[in-house]
Amino acid sequence: MLTIGFKPDGVTFIGVLSACNRAGLVEKGLQYFESMITEHGIIPIPDHYTCIIDLLCRAGRLKETRNFINKMPCHPAVVGWATLLSSCRVHGDMEIGKWAADSLIELEPQNPATYVLLSSLYAAKGKWNEVALLRRGMRDKRVKKELGNSWIKYKGKVHVFCADDQSSPFLGQIYAELEKLNCKTIEEGYIPDMSSVLHDVEESEKIKMLNHHIEKIAIAFGLIFVSPGLPIRVINNLRVCGDCHDATKFISKITQREILVRDAVRFNLFKDGTSSCGDFW
Repeated sequence: MLTIGFKPDGVTFIGVLSACNRAGLVEKGLQYFESMITEHGIIPIPDHYTCIIDLLCRAGRLKETRNFINKMPCHPAVVGWATLLSSCRVHGDMEIGKWAADSLIELEPQNPATYVLLSSLYAAKGKWNEVALLRRGMRDKRVKKELGNSWIKYKGKVHVFCADDQSSPFLGQIYAELEKLNCKTIEEGYIPDMSSVLHDVEESEKIKMLNHHIEKIAIAFGLIFVSPGLPIRVINNLRVCGDCHDATKFISKITQREILVRDAVRFNLFKDGTSSCGDFW
């Protein structure tokens, strides 16, 4: 662009920073951000700052992200704080995660997603008293967690699977398929992520709860009924948990099926044991 004489603007740099983000080019992205200001005289807007927060978070550079936020001339947008909290969940950083969650709750006190992400951080550390306090705080503030559901279309009909819903006539087949998948994925190296269970119960009960998550139920339905060779498309109304994300990678590998998942945050393609998000979602 510069070679042929075009001058980049702020929108150009949002595209460039987003591309660096997806490609994992952290240093390159930081250099472009700096050159945008010093060489091109463009004043950053919230979208530019959000790109850098996402760039650093994807690389797990959480302390650097905190320092960057503290130096910003404005507070991050909600999406910036949510990105940081999500990354803290992935990397297990309780201190920065709590900071991000408190900032999010101040901005959106009625958003249940923040409480769920923070609960998963506490659960991963075995801090069940804090999980209980968070739930009590949600009740006191009348914050309602949306009921999770997944749906998949087959032969012109949408099949919806809801949490704790036993009404599907195919549940017997689905549970049998899930048991087979669970055994095969464990043989391939899958390890259930117990931190995705936000209840203080026995490990065997946690494994059972994980295996019956609604996204896995929808995927199992797709494996049973969707013709081989065709992708399995699942939609979730909530954010996919860490365990379902990892399990779906293994399922795509052992079944050699493409699995497309759309959750509350993004589209994700699972293929041959990998995910298009690069394990950051």
